[in-house]
Amino acid sequence: MADAQRDELDAGAFGPWLRATAAVAAGEGDADVPCGTCTACCRASYFVHVGPEDVAARHRIPAELLFPAPGRPPGHHLMGYDEQGRCPMLTDDGCSIYEDRPRTCRAFDCRVHAAAGTEPDGDHDGDITARVRRWRFRLEGPDDEARWTAVHIATRHLATADLPAGTAPQRPADLAAAALRSHELFLDGSVPDPVRLAGALLPDRRDPAVG
Repeated sequence: MADAQRDELDAGAFGPWLRATAAVAAGEGDADVPCGTCTACCRASYFVHVGPEDVAARHRIPAELLFPAPGRPPGHHLMGYDEQGRCPMLTDDGCSIYEDRPRTCRAFDCRVHAAAGTEPDGDHDGDITARVRRWRFRLEGPDDEARWTAVHIATRHLATADLPAGTAPQRPADLAAAALRSHELFLDGSVPDPVRLAGALLPDRRDPAVG
């Protein structure tokens, strides 16, 4: 037990994190993740979305590394990874364009999986999954506890819910984001009808970050 506790990572107080995550999803600021020296998301064979608004990133990323994002309007691109699953902008010293990194990277927070009880897919070497399993949120009072429970109920419901086309989460990252976004509908212990639930998911539906 002592070894397991030493292996845990403090994810922060759940309530403030939940509010900050909602703000990031709304485009207000960047995710403040205590990554330390971890670069797991940079080595996980993820395609990174680079949008038209990522002007600074486009000045730093070689054009030959970007290709049009399938199904997206002109100006939206994806950046792939090398034969080792690493982002081509990653060096031994970390991200070489950190100050100008795309919005996708700025918004990415692997703690969403720990919060929702999901695990990332497409994890090249399992490092993100291992980190997700180490995160531990602090529940500081009844409101945190109620919201934690509601998020997990939302996750379980959304995983099998019959939702209108275009609103059902397809990947674990989408499922986690949807659970966080809609958890207030589950706070009273009831299950919202599909139309109401879909309405909660659609207005703020955004591209998943990575993973």
